[in-house]
Amino acid sequence: MEKRAAPGSLEESVRSIERAAGTLATASVARMDETLPWFRDLPAEQRAWVMLVAQAGVRSLVDWLRSRDKGGPAPADNSDEFFDAAPRALARSINLGQTVQLIRVTIEVVEEQLPLLAAPGQETGIREAVLYYSREVAFGAARVYARAAETRGAWDARLQALLVDALLRGDSSDVLASRAAALGWADAPPVAVAVGRSPGGEAAAVLHTVYRAARRIGVEILGGVHGDRLVVVLGGAADPMAATERLLVGFGDGPVVVGPAVPSLDEATESARAALAGYRAAPAWPSAPRPVSSSDLLPERALAADAEARRILRQEVYGALVRAGGELLETLDAFFAGGGVLESAARGLFVHPNTVRYRLRRIGEVTGFTPLVPRDAFTLRIALTIGRLDPLASTTPPTTG
Repeated sequence: MEKRAAPGSLEESVRSIERAAGTLATASVARMDETLPWFRDLPAEQRAWVMLVAQAGVRSLVDWLRSRDKGGPAPADNSDEFFDAAPRALARSINLGQTVQLIRVTIEVVEEQLPLLAAPGQETGIREAVLYYSREVAFGAARVYARAAETRGAWDARLQALLVDALLRGDSSDVLASRAAALGWADAPPVAVAVGRSPGGEAAAVLHTVYRAARRIGVEILGGVHGDRLVVVLGGAADPMAATERLLVGFGDGPVVVGPAVPSLDEATESARAALAGYRAAPAWPSAPRPVSSSDLLPERALAADAEARRILRQEVYGALVRAGGELLETLDAFFAGGGVLESAARGLFVHPNTVRYRLRRIGEVTGFTPLVPRDAFTLRIALTIGRLDPLASTTPPTTG
């Protein structure tokens, strides 16, 4: 003999819903196919996952109603079970908004069938209970996606750190390409690397701040926190210096150095090395702008034993003066010897001051550094010193393999 439900209980309605669980799930998926265009485009495997979720949802509703009827655990404890039947991959294939649509369709189908499923006199009670449950399931969906986002964020932060590590080590382009592809990197040119101090805290939180700033200016980035340094790879920024200035909110105090722009991530090792060398040497120029280009730190980098900076100053600055003719070097020496006073240099060379002025302008055109600008004059002094320590290497173009 069937046990009669207690007065005020919804047990009879719950048993009716339980018997119709399979039919309700099938009807829900059919309704999704009719009303949700994006659902029709899902692969068969993912549609099957949704069917499992719908079936689990109806079973979870039944369990929840029974638990509530008996004064059991809090509804939120049971509502998460709605999603346990589907692999976590489903949360990466269907966004939160689409998940809410699936829940809404399922609940609508259940509500439409309630007049047929509810026991006499229990229609209002069961409808209110289903509405309450649907709200808790929506909160459950939000929790599932929040956990997925947190896991994905931590994984992305680690993967980005590994990619930046490979970049700093100079690993092969295949290694860089495979890790960048896993992160969805589009490799939009040009690519440049910026290095500065990390503000501290969790790496994922640090990178989130930089990503948020990058989205505002439409720049693609990858980043990694290495010790107390934040390394950011920028892609698709026509002016990497200006873009980095907009990203300073994500860096800690101190210098931020930007390496030279290169065509793609394959060649970004060059930019990363220059940026790191500049970051190490930046304390020697306390009044440096922020951010500062690694090329503007060539003299400090050379003094800090950066071989690439010494090569550039020796071959591309001193060597350019040698190849342009002796009078430019002679004029520059006289200009420095005269304390940077144009007239003093002219007297030492026995030429008109306008001749000295013309030659100084030519030095700027040949080297990219203007002697009348104090900062450029410092760079030229260091270039002269390095070039004269190894004059043969200064005038010999580098060989290529």
